[in-house]
Amino acid sequence: MGAARREGPEGRKGDRPVSRPRILLTGATGFIGSRVLRTLLGEGTADGPAASVRALGRTVPSGAPDVPGLSWTRADLGDPSSLRGAARGQDVLVHLASRITGSEAECAAVNVRGTAALVEEAREAGVRRIVHLSTAAVYGPGPHRGIGVGETEPAPVSAASVTRLAGEEPALAAGGVVLRPNLVLGAGDRWVVPALAELLERVPARWDGGAALVSMVDAGDLARLVTALACSPGEPPAGVYHAGHPRPVRLRDLMDRLASLGVLPGVFEDLPWEDCLRRLRETPGTVDERRFALLGLDHWYRSDEVWRVAGCPAGPGPLARLEEAAPWYRGLLAGRRADRDGR
Repeated sequence: MGAARREGPEGRKGDRPVSRPRILLTGATGFIGSRVLRTLLGEGTADGPAASVRALGRTVPSGAPDVPGLSWTRADLGDPSSLRGAARGQDVLVHLASRITGSEAECAAVNVRGTAALVEEAREAGVRRIVHLSTAAVYGPGPHRGIGVGETEPAPVSAASVTRLAGEEPALAAGGVVLRPNLVLGAGDRWVVPALAELLERVPARWDGGAALVSMVDAGDLARLVTALACSPGEPPAGVYHAGHPRPVRLRDLMDRLASLGVLPGVFEDLPWEDCLRRLRETPGTVDERRFALLGLDHWYRSDEVWRVAGCPAGPGPLARLEEAAPWYRGLLAGRRADRDGR
């Protein structure tokens, strides 16, 4: 698809008029999507909104912000008929919504058929740019060490990752940009740090010495990247991009940083990986071996190119951003401990 049409609402930056694209956004109430919405609307910046936004969701959330340039439209990706007309008058589709739980059929209804129907609506409406969020989980269990796009074949194993890989196809066929982040950190993360907390209770050690290199990105930095790709005057080249921070995170550095912020306990023992697996199997919990391996073994995907293409500085990295998120993590984990102890 070509560059976004520029007939949208106009703002001013200094004395120079700046046109803002009209963006259809899915997933606006989710962990990443809510950050993208705030970034598109210019929260915390002096430049004002980067775009006007039509947020697509099954319901209008209670307490949704009533701000200029934001509207909500009810539609359900699981019901393609509800998407008719949703993209009319829009310049850019930013598709962040996905289903990550349930059976493969349930995930496919949203991630494959829903995405295909939404992209078709966008094409019929004359939308000129698509930014679609996928996941590096499409590569399967790994380990993966510094791979670039196209250097290894996807081998997804979960229903969510199988269907999210299939859901990339309509976006790519329409000339879209597909982003594959690995692990995303920040306030609102209910997967990465909570899983680390449980695993450190079950295996209180640096797993394999904490030597693993893992691609991570702060949710706010990922939101900046999505916004840059959606709103840049030039057309970003279509295709798949890894969307982690360019510098992978050493697992022991993540553990130490979270311990210094009072989010996780400090650990001092180093254990070989096979001993870690044995201890995990001996101690029941909700995090399985596959997810343990995603955190404890190398899962590093080269991600420099997308930041360059977007003209977006990557920032200092997810470890440097954790101080801001630490109070949220401490509250979440304390609440989970209280719920568990009260049962």
